[in-house]
Amino acid sequence: QARYPNIVFYPQGEKAVKLPAGWLIEQAGWKGKRVGNTGSHAQQALVLVNYGEASGAEVYALAQEIIDSVQAQFGVELQPEVNIV
Repeated sequence: QARYPNIVFYPQGEKAVKLPAGWLIEQAGWKGKRVGNTGSHAQQALVLVNYGEASGAEVYALAQEIIDSVQAQFGVELQPEVNIV
């Protein structure tokens, strides 16, 4: 909290906190960012968008890029909550 005074968190017992992935993604600069035919939604950073021509591999690559970016900036590894087929 000293490093990120505006961080949003929810205490989970005495020694853990829950951090909203959308907030982390937004703070890492991904909200509304487009990469080729994929991107992060302009209103909800947690939502990935396929602009019509992206392959599943491209969407997955964007997700990995976002995960890596959040890890590098905050030291937090995001875990996808979706099944990728």
